[in-house]
Amino acid sequence: MKNVLFTFFLLFSGLIFSQINPRDTIRLEHYATDSIPAAKPQAPAEVIQKIEKANAPGSILKVKKLNPTKAGLYSAVLPGLGQVYNKKYWKVPIVWGAVGTGVGIAIWNQNRYKEYREYYIAKLNGTPNEFLTQYPNLDATALGNAQDRSKRQRDYAIAITGLIYILNIVDAVVDAHLYEGRKDPDLTLAPAVIYDDYNMNPPKTGLALSFRF
Repeated sequence: MKNVLFTFFLLFSGLIFSQINPRDTIRLEHYATDSIPAAKPQAPAEVIQKIEKANAPGSILKVKKLNPTKAGLYSAVLPGLGQVYNKKYWKVPIVWGAVGTGVGIAIWNQNRYKEYREYYIAKLNGTPNEFLTQYPNLDATALGNAQDRSKRQRDYAIAITGLIYILNIVDAVVDAHLYEGRKDPDLTLAPAVIYDDYNMNPPKTGLALSFRF
């Protein structure tokens, strides 16, 4: 009977100790922390105050918007006047120089055309002419070619001057649009303070792109 009880006791004890898992020799209860922790950058209080003050509604400067239509009309009335309206004064001498050069070339060729035409008609009709008296060997064909060449160069100069005139208007309109886009206070990229919605992290500084409708 004693042997039976002793055997039963041994079995019961072994069953109890078998339910306890021995601690693994390579398992760690506490993991080692990094020796150089990565600190989260925190914005100083004075920096946050400056950014909030700069982004306050009353601190936004209202910039005067330019009217592209008005700039185009000014340049159409007088080349370069639209550039003055856009405050691009350095473009005015360029516009005036280009338009003035084109007009001057057109006028010069128009005068040459009138002279060669007069000589050409006088040569055909046999009318006495001082120029023909000095150059009696010039025939009607040469005078006609000179007349046509002057007329063609005059037409080219008029066309180029007209193109410069149109480009002057386009430049004024586009520049007015770009001026408004660059300095429009409704579209801004400014420093801002980024807050955590759950109040778990301190505020941080960053950039904010805002557009007001």
